[in-house]
Amino acid sequence: MSRTTPALRDFAKHLIMHEIHEATDQGTPAAFRACDKLRPRLTIMMGEGGFKALIMRALTLADTEAPWLRTARVQPDGALEGLEEIQAQINQEEFLEGSIVLLAQLLGLLETFIGPNLTSGLVGEVWPDIPLKEMDINNVHENVKTR
Repeated sequence: MSRTTPALRDFAKHLIMHEIHEATDQGTPAAFRACDKLRPRLTIMMGEGGFKALIMRALTLADTEAPWLRTARVQPDGALEGLEEIQAQINQEEFLEGSIVLLAQLLGLLETFIGPNLTSGLVGEVWPDIPLKEMDINNVHENVKTR
């Protein structure tokens, strides 16, 4: 059972598709670069241990819908590893869907812990070229509040 709303999933998908189209880094798969882009700012806010705990919780929540995420490993700094191997073994649509679920869970946890306004601000800092109003982010927040 999903703990994220359809609106939050759409929001996560939009961010991931942006990362896929902007892909220049060959390290982290583009579908997971959105989580990696949030890491530095969240590490400043909560430390490496706090971010690691947050991403591990998001992985745990997401693996009910994308069981293959259980094989991803989290490094001490919170970076995800093992994704390249996983990507080579599963269907690309399944890989993309898992990345959407994980990012949606991460954003949902952020909204729970720091609130929708701070989450929006953080997303706006990480992706300043994406107009958040066009993604109906206020609707995302209203739906998340009703969970």
